[in-house]
Amino acid sequence: MVKPAAGVALLVLLAAPCSAADPNALWQIVGGQCVPDEQQHHSPEPCAAVDLAGGYAVLKDIVGDTQFLLIPTTRVTGIESPEILAPGAPNYFAAAWRARRFVDERAHQELPREDLSLVINAKDRRSQNQLHIHVDCMRLDVAAALREHASAISTHWAPFPVSLVGHDYMAMRIDQPDLTQANPFLLLADGIPGAREDMGSYTLAVVGQPHGFVLLAGHGWGEALQDHSCAAAH
Repeated sequence: MVKPAAGVALLVLLAAPCSAADPNALWQIVGGQCVPDEQQHHSPEPCAAVDLAGGYAVLKDIVGDTQFLLIPTTRVTGIESPEILAPGAPNYFAAAWRARRFVDERAHQELPREDLSLVINAKDRRSQNQLHIHVDCMRLDVAAALREHASAISTHWAPFPVSLVGHDYMAMRIDQPDLTQANPFLLLADGIPGAREDMGSYTLAVVGQPHGFVLLAGHGWGEALQDHSCAAAH
């Protein structure tokens, strides 16, 4: 059962170890605190939400005012983990998109879809060995580039015509209002030649659009596409 965020200051304080050297800090918070608290007390703290049936938790990140993390409640290392491509695996990106409501709450407004994004970093670009999807605002310049070159984005993977924050990306479009029937992990694995065997080298971003989404896949630091100060809210 999903429950609302409790005390954001507490969430930030308890998320602080994630910025330290311990690569298991996120798992210790989710697996050691949030899940037991939900099971025993029906409270997700120190997480903002725990969905035991869905297999995920939502945690306020220490960085930024509006950034949250969508984290599996089972041990899943990262984008390279075979579990995310297994038949019947949870669609973590679909859950992460629903979790954008926490970003809206922190921004004190319902942000347009195109101002919101979901990002998972490549294996060598992350600090934590527990899969986590960054849920936060999009950089204004990246959002502008996606609008300007929207005609170059089709429903199949193709190179995006300009670099984004200094890196090249492949892009594709999803013409659906949510991600229930579209799992970005599978679209990457099955859509870009060789990606399934090399998932760990990819960063993957999902950017909201007025009537769907744009997916971006590349080898840059995907989190750089986001704006943890959420200028779009101002």
